[in-house]
Amino acid sequence: MVPTLDPNKVQIQRIVSSKAFKTSEVHRNLLNYLADKSLAGEAHTLKEYTVGLDVFGKPASYDPRQESVVRMHVGRLRQKLAEYYRTEGAGDPIIVDLPKGGFAMTFEARPAPEPADGMPLAASPTPTRRGFSTREAALAGLLAIAIVSAVYFAVRLSTVRKTDIAAPAPGPWTADLQELWGPLLSSERPLMVTLATGGTSNGAASVTGVGTANAAFLLGQFLGQRKHNVFPIRSDVLSMGEIAMGDVIFVGPTVGKPQIQAIPPVDVAFMLTPEGVRNLKPEAGEPAFMADSPRITAGGQETEESHALISSLPGLYGNGSILYFEGNQIASVMGAVQSMTDPDLASQLVTRLKMSSGTLPRYYQVVLRVKAMDETPVDISYVAHRALTISKGPLAARGNGK
Repeated sequence: MVPTLDPNKVQIQRIVSSKAFKTSEVHRNLLNYLADKSLAGEAHTLKEYTVGLDVFGKPASYDPRQESVVRMHVGRLRQKLAEYYRTEGAGDPIIVDLPKGGFAMTFEARPAPEPADGMPLAASPTPTRRGFSTREAALAGLLAIAIVSAVYFAVRLSTVRKTDIAAPAPGPWTADLQELWGPLLSSERPLMVTLATGGTSNGAASVTGVGTANAAFLLGQFLGQRKHNVFPIRSDVLSMGEIAMGDVIFVGPTVGKPQIQAIPPVDVAFMLTPEGVRNLKPEAGEPAFMADSPRITAGGQETEESHALISSLPGLYGNGSILYFEGNQIASVMGAVQSMTDPDLASQLVTRLKMSSGTLPRYYQVVLRVKAMDETPVDISYVAHRALTISKGPLAARGNGK
């Protein structure tokens, strides 16, 4: 007798072999581990500490309260599963999900569509997702990816606004997230999420295609149900008039983009360069330069360490706000966005930023160190920050200073 294959296990292998998971060994391992435990009926007993040891090789001294690596990657795994079922898995017979609040995966058969008016259903091809090359694609190809990303982001936000049924439930909204995002979300000005196009000479061109697409998708999920007038736009078509009329979130490296770099009317403390982050005003014990480390391949797995720069600055003529998520690598851009959208990471960020008055500075810069495996952040740590004081004089000369 020919043995019968478990359809749930077949579905897991189908997902693991997909393009959505091709570039991330971390999430393939995590998916296989949680699927095996779930199918064996053991997932409900899993603890964050156990997953850290079994999947991420953490030492026995690992403390989940101090490190958010498991929570971060479980959240990213949920996103990748949703991404898979929107694209390659749109016609798969079994839907695999990872509900929030635990590690147990669910396996549900896809309901068969009902024919309309008694007519037979026409066969529809399963949509496919175009793969990305993170370092070898030519600049023209990367620009095309960025354009597609911008269009997709626009469709995504439009869908979220028009239907509550199809939209995923928003993540938990916390007091820390409110402190970080309150000024932008409460503003009546349109919010433009600006995707980097083009690249730099150090190989950071790869971040403009894949990195901004992933980060923009994460921001789309986070902002889509909390602010209505959100518009995606490529940096090379962003006009000074649009900047003057709205608020801006810039995603990607600003290196080599003098128009973007010249927007903030403020004397910044940190600046992204092609090699890392320069500390323009080092304080005691701080380095003058925080260099990105080259990629290292060991045992078939690629690791890297880079820096992310988050800058909350006044907009053109001192009107509105500009929020920068900068980095030279895919992981650093993603790490910057995750630090302000993940509740646990946001809590750590708020703790660092709070002034003696108990409030956050209106304008600030934060430098983060992002360790990554397979271009996926595995550890995001604080390096330094500055609360920025805006001089009334220069702003008054350029605008009304509001």
